[in-house]
Amino acid sequence: MNLQAAVNRKLEWLPVPWRVRAALSVGLSVANLIALLLVFLLLYLELVPLPDVADPGDLRRNNFILALVLVALLGLAGLFYAIRDVEPMVRLLESPERPTDEQRLKVLDAPLLFFVRQAVLWAISAACFGVYNAAADPELGLSVALVVALAGLSVSSVTYLVTERSFRPLAGTVLAYGLPERLGVRRVATRLIFAWALGTGIALFGIIVIGVSVLTDPQDATVRQLAITMVVLGAAALVVGSVTNVMAARASTDPILALRQGVANVRAGDFDTRVHIYDGTEIGVLQAGFNDMVTGLQERETIRELFGKHVGDDVARQALEGGVELGGEVREVAVLFVDIVGSTTLAEDLPPERVVGLLNRFFDVVIDVVHQYDGWINKFQGDAALAIWGAPTEVAERDSLVLAAARVMGRRLREEVPELSAGIGVSAGRAVAGNVGAAERYEYTVIGDPVNEAARLTDVAKTVPGGVVANAKLLLTAGGDEVHWWSRLEPVVVRGKTEATEVAAPRLNLPS
Repeated sequence: MNLQAAVNRKLEWLPVPWRVRAALSVGLSVANLIALLLVFLLLYLELVPLPDVADPGDLRRNNFILALVLVALLGLAGLFYAIRDVEPMVRLLESPERPTDEQRLKVLDAPLLFFVRQAVLWAISAACFGVYNAAADPELGLSVALVVALAGLSVSSVTYLVTERSFRPLAGTVLAYGLPERLGVRRVATRLIFAWALGTGIALFGIIVIGVSVLTDPQDATVRQLAITMVVLGAAALVVGSVTNVMAARASTDPILALRQGVANVRAGDFDTRVHIYDGTEIGVLQAGFNDMVTGLQERETIRELFGKHVGDDVARQALEGGVELGGEVREVAVLFVDIVGSTTLAEDLPPERVVGLLNRFFDVVIDVVHQYDGWINKFQGDAALAIWGAPTEVAERDSLVLAAARVMGRRLREEVPELSAGIGVSAGRAVAGNVGAAERYEYTVIGDPVNEAARLTDVAKTVPGGVVANAKLLLTAGGDEVHWWSRLEPVVVRGKTEATEVAAPRLNLPS
């Protein structure tokens, strides 16, 4: 597996599709050559006990010729089927089209497919060697067939791990489009089983077979042969087992660590974070699911921000935490209404882009001041805006804040948007606040006398210096030094009422 990683690093200059082809070809070729070398060492150097036969030289020569024939025939067959199966999968990396569920499942099942194919080819080889050598000695045929079968199982396990690693770019490509409908993906347990079988299980099975063989016919094996066999198989189990299990463990822990870092990033508020998908097991499915989840969280956060901009952060937070129900409640609120003077003439005299630019500058000031003094914009009505204090949540020093907001807003509008004139009316009292509309569409609003009075006081405000007027009863409930910034005016009868209303306006001759 270290060789496979080195091959991948050497091939980084190649385009990804060719890198997959090359890594798979080199990895499988090297694995099969090592298996053939293992068979040669075990049989021709007599590292395993074998029965004596007549004319062993001819038998070895004929076995060598048989090996060449099988490598040529079965090797070409394996190459043909590998190209036939791999090419359509690799082309997915070059195609702009979305892979189908069937194509995605083929990619995810590829390591198991290659394992089965290698196992079949080596099983055929083991049978051929066993039948040929059984003609000389049945026990020899069985021994040779077992050695070849163990080597084949070993290379088949390597094939699984090599294919899984080589196909990481493909697995990432298909999982990036979402999860297949049928989750027939590989298991982490399968990866670990193959790693154990390659590194430990095969060597242990070989030791057991040799032990049984010697117990059956103890005269066929010398102490030296048994010692050499134990050393070879034990060393193989120790070295190969350690390497393969470490690689299998890293193959699982690396993506888990990436997921852990991704979770930490999301917890810190980074909804742009994504993890690279390259694992074809359940971990890869988990990686794809994490990315889908973060995308959903990102969309939810965007909707929440847009929702908050439309209805105010307090209303948005209350709706998200407690749900939304049609209906309302009576609350004590303070209301600020601001209305532009001569907006109709403005729209007729100026081009549309100029009108929109002025309105944006105007409402930038309005929104900034309202938020600065802990209010929220309930609605925009063309050239007017309604701001609320006290609903849906209580606001400490509500009346002082609304008066300060009206006073500062009037000053800033005169200084920052001198092209427009506006009237600002302020009132307070009991009003109904809640969700009005239907189940399909509703709006959080405030209805009652304070809203009506604030809107009508804007008409009065347009006639006084500074353009700001408040119901004077707010001066009785406002705390702090805010009342010193205001002076009472003559009572006025606002539209819709028969009795005079005491009003107040900011003192323009005082610093603000």
